[in-house]
Amino acid sequence: MSPQNLNEVLAYEKKRAIMSLEQLKNAQIITALVTPFKANGEINFEVLPKLIEHLLAHHTQGIVLAGTTGESPTLTHDEELELFRVVQEIVAGRVPLIAGIGTNDTRDSVIFTQEVADFGGFAAGLAVVPYYNKPSQEGLFQHFTAIADASDLPIVLYNVPGRTVAQLIPETSLRLAQHPNIIAIKECTGVENLTYLIEQAPEDFLIYTGEDGLAFHAKALGAHGVISVAAHTNGDDFYEMFEQLEKGEIKASARIQRQLLPKIDALFSLPSPAPVKAVLNHQGFEVGPLRLPLVAATSEEASRIIEIVI
Repeated sequence: MSPQNLNEVLAYEKKRAIMSLEQLKNAQIITALVTPFKANGEINFEVLPKLIEHLLAHHTQGIVLAGTTGESPTLTHDEELELFRVVQEIVAGRVPLIAGIGTNDTRDSVIFTQEVADFGGFAAGLAVVPYYNKPSQEGLFQHFTAIADASDLPIVLYNVPGRTVAQLIPETSLRLAQHPNIIAIKECTGVENLTYLIEQAPEDFLIYTGEDGLAFHAKALGAHGVISVAAHTNGDDFYEMFEQLEKGEIKASARIQRQLLPKIDALFSLPSPAPVKAVLNHQGFEVGPLRLPLVAATSEEASRIIEIVI
């Protein structure tokens, strides 16, 4: 590729990244959507309109599809694409959508990222830290760089060591934040890492906590928002908490956080998304069971979770 063509490509990617940033700047509460299943294990596409309309009515400002909450490791390629199509039709551009595109195989992630970019309709792709392989920091840097280089689809890093074992240290995340096509991070570590990233990251790099229990802390420290499981059931609480923070009403916001914490703890008392699916099923959304190797909450576990969350 000639220098002129390369510059044109980079300029286009930067323009696309800026457009995605503008979309996501309005999305402080992003819900990592569960994937509903029928009893026979097939995706239950029919229940998605009711579920999504409920989320949008309760302050979901963006949606992640086929992330870990959506049980992405158990979804086939064709199922993910059909899920993307159905949800795009339902949402109809009302909030930005983020597609789960990362795996523990760089080559496969690159190919799928290109396919999702061609598919269209997404503000960004969410790329998880490779799981099981346990790469070095340089391996992680090259993995995400390869994905970001693959197309014009802006990338959101997903650092969740509790699921992947490997962890993006803040210095590696900041290196990646310099890439024009990497626009944000979902950070599932503690307050110290969040604080460091918020202080050191470029101004146009969005930082979300992926830990519902840290939503208050992250927002108060200057993070953009939360990519949430609990927003399925408690979106109004997150919205009001952030509203109070914006007004400078720290005590009122902190009170909401304290009231939320027992509910969040219940929603993560079993491997996610089992608890939130139990609550949603109780509320009549018919999201169904989980796919093995994850299992649904027992009736006793579900009753305990529901009593706390609702």
